[in-house]
Amino acid sequence: MATKRARTVRREDDRARKKDLEARLALAKLEVGGAPERPLVVVSASVVEPQALGLACIACDAVNGRLVEHVVAPHAGEILRLVTTRCFECGSTAKHWFRISPPRLN
Repeated sequence: MATKRARTVRREDDRARKKDLEARLALAKLEVGGAPERPLVVVSASVVEPQALGLACIACDAVNGRLVEHVVAPHAGEILRLVTTRCFECGSTAKHWFRISPPRLN
């Protein structure tokens, strides 16, 4: 049996990486914070950005991102925060949804 050419091996690896990334992105949308229907709950607006920057990158698992955008986004009668981050390592972007729910007094 003949060995595979280097180009063929590279292309197969690229396809496998792309398929893995697509699966990870799909799973990330199902996690808490990945969609407006399942936002991460925080107690104050001041912790939204630090918490978003502390989340691991979906593509490469690095925990060193930078803030791209932080906007208020109304969704289904709620006021949510949408934070977009970009990973320093791989350059991928991620969107994280937050709901501000202050603690209730006794």
